[in-house]
Amino acid sequence: MKLRYAMVCSSNQNRSMEAHALLKREGFDVSSYGTGQHVKLPGPSLREPNVYDFGTPYKHMLEDLRRKDPELYRRNGILTMLKRNVAVKLAPQRWQENAADGTFDVVLTFEEKVFDMVVEDLHNRNHVLFKPVLVINLEVKDNHEEAAIGGRLALQLCQELEGNENWEDVIDDLVINFERQNNRKLLYSISFY
Repeated sequence: MKLRYAMVCSSNQNRSMEAHALLKREGFDVSSYGTGQHVKLPGPSLREPNVYDFGTPYKHMLEDLRRKDPELYRRNGILTMLKRNVAVKLAPQRWQENAADGTFDVVLTFEEKVFDMVVEDLHNRNHVLFKPVLVINLEVKDNHEEAAIGGRLALQLCQELEGNENWEDVIDDLVINFERQNNRKLLYSISFY
């Protein structure tokens, strides 16, 4: 069964894009989104993040940070992350503005507050298709190492979903087995389009 996936995180484009890149390489039909007001990347201090509008090309962000302080952004991994993102898609997209363009079978989030936002957004939509969508939260810390682990776990989860003809019938068992195997707790909800 060929499912359509969305990877969603807050605003920094690390966790969702890591999963997007990995799933795309494996041939999955996948998109990625952020839910914040802007794309925020680490800056010289916590109080000075680099802030971009959604839709700003990753290539522009990469060039901007190379101009500002190439050594800092190379050292903290942001340049490497942006190079990966450039290879995956043109620019970051905001869930609230772009996800209505189509329907997904599975939406995977990487933090509980994003899960809550996505579930609320789906519940507030007009349900005209009555097509189910599975929303799963896989909690992943926001750093490069955890994003890589989270990407592999997201791939494993999506492969298990893909291997089932009717995910609605097996989701409870699939979640329990995944949690046991990976020692990670999942939240999930079923919404409709």
